[in-house]
Amino acid sequence: MQEILRGMPWWVKWVAIPLIAIVVFGGMIASFIGILVWLLFKVLLFVAIVGGLIYVVRKFMTTSSSSDKSDW
Repeated sequence: MQEILRGMPWWVKWVAIPLIAIVVFGGMIASFIGILVWLLFKVLLFVAIVGGLIYVVRKFMTTSSSSDKSDW
């Protein structure tokens, strides 16, 4: 590959070839980024729901255990 690009000007290597790759594979790249963002959102949503559940259960457990101690 280096032999092919050796005689080319810098703008072909660093501008034209990346632009052609974006045009050809742009839809696939956008789909991949969309999937990654969707997956990250789902993971963050899962973490938030589990964290909320743990908070509510701990709050309920401390409230019920403190009321049990006062009943004695």
